Amino acid sequence: MTIIETPSPNFDDRTLPVTMIVLHYTGMQDAQSAIDRLRDPAAKVSAHYLIAEDGTVVRMVAEEKRAWHAGRSHWRGTTDINSASIGIEIVNPGHEFGYRPFPDEQIAALIPLVAAIKDRYAITRGNIVGHSDIAPTRKRDPGELFPWGKLARLRLALPRPTRKLMDPQWTQGGFLLALERFGYDVEDPMAAIMAFQRRFRPELIDGEIDAECRMILLALLLPRPQGDDSDG
Repeated sequence: MTIIETPSPNFDDRTLPVTMIVLHYTGMQDAQSAIDRLRDPAAKVSAHYLIAEDGTVVRMVAEEKRAWHAGRSHWRGTTDINSASIGIEIVNPGHEFGYRPFPDEQIAALIPLVAAIKDRYAITRGNIVGHSDIAPTRKRDPGELFPWGKLARLRLALPRPTRKLMDPQWTQGGFLLALERFGYDVEDPMAAIMAFQRRFRPELIDGEIDAECRMILLALLLPRPQGDDSDG
């Protein structure tokens, strides 16, 4: 993989070991605008890597340093996500500037990068997440068009459970407890539910807890989620 070095001054020292990968979209009109912002000292934001729509991979912060990509966030008890993660920005205009599917060339570049980082730090699939998963009240990226299924089939993300689904018939409170156990911050229930749907049931993001949501979440909490990346 060819990586273009484009350093950002926006980083500091980690206080935690790397246990996560966080995927973002840039949410800006083009790649250069995103790169300029991620290198602007006044912006106080950065990422370890950026992937352009043509598949070009740009390294902006060394992996051993703490990039500033997650902001106020929470996942599985960790609140300093910046210290615990590698942040990857994927160029896409996002919901504000004309959200669109991610090109094949871009995902083809992302996959080996995620695989290498996952192996390097022994990151579990459940800790490869989107920005909306860790900051549901603030963020929607990488969004409902992101091809999580492609990553899941390569064991680079959790699959959407599709087999042997059972409805636990949780109350709303029971569902939220299970969602919190899975990893989400449920302080804002509607935001947490929509973030979960955006990630695991993107065709319907309505904030309503229905049987399908309950079945998917229960399956994810089982030791071996039955999804589209498994044989049985």
